[in-house]
Amino acid sequence: MTTAAKQVILAEPRGFCAGVDRAIEIVERALAKFGAPIYVRHEIVHNTYVVNDLKAKGAIFIEDLDQVPAGATLVFSAHGVSKAVQDEARRRGFDIFDATCPLVSKVHMEVAKLARDGYEFIMIGHKGHPEVEGTMGQLDHGIHLVEDVADVARVQPAQTERLALVTQTTLSVDDAAEISAAVRQRFPLIREPKQQDICYATQNRQDAVKVMSRQVEVVIVVGSPTSSNSNRLAELARKLGVPSYMVDSADEVQPGWLEGKSRIGLTAGASAPELLVTQVIDRIRSLGGVAVQRMDGVRETVKFPLPKGLKI
Repeated sequence: MTTAAKQVILAEPRGFCAGVDRAIEIVERALAKFGAPIYVRHEIVHNTYVVNDLKAKGAIFIEDLDQVPAGATLVFSAHGVSKAVQDEARRRGFDIFDATCPLVSKVHMEVAKLARDGYEFIMIGHKGHPEVEGTMGQLDHGIHLVEDVADVARVQPAQTERLALVTQTTLSVDDAAEISAAVRQRFPLIREPKQQDICYATQNRQDAVKVMSRQVEVVIVVGSPTSSNSNRLAELARKLGVPSYMVDSADEVQPGWLEGKSRIGLTAGASAPELLVTQVIDRIRSLGGVAVQRMDGVRETVKFPLPKGLKI
């Protein structure tokens, strides 16, 4: 490994967004107020470190409500859940706290409102992602998933007079724009959101990677493999011609990635804690001299309120 001094360029903003902060705080407050165990449907956010930390504090992560005992406290993850899951949880009498990101809830409310007016929906998203399952599960019919431009040509809504477009909040901004354009071309009268569904944090982190990629020779993204927005950051850097690697922890950083590189870009997905970024910097430091430079970037001040009943 070369010992030539290296410079780490830190993307700004990076890491936790307001929705993730809120979701984690909901679980921690529920544990403090009601005691362990607290049951959480699906990973509260898609980050291995965060999930393991909450497990150690007494959270139990489940996928099936059959795994939750009667009378238990249940938290829905930041990704949101279908109407069927909400209804079953209420029917079973669980004490429920909903950690769905308010920006995802906004999409759910828009779907419900327009469905009452007779609309069908085209949804841009990744099949199998819990947010997509939650949004599509707001209705029992009339919502059609497209993952790419080719899907747009195949989708067959029952009618096109009342058709609306929604998207997963953590998509690639550029990919979503391309697919949206194809949807508009095929369905010129489609109703689009007044504000785009892709969340501010996803947009800001992708914008920062675009700026950073012009300044560095390699990009490292801190994020778990299941994290959609983290994967999009790594993909974006590669599309811009910069080698990019995603790591779940500092020990995954490989010396070969940095060999001969003097400027290293570092960012983190919206579900990755800053502690992991610090550990990655320490790992890079152990592989050669490091100076850290923070980019200028958008300062995020968004904060979402907690559900009622969690004051300690």
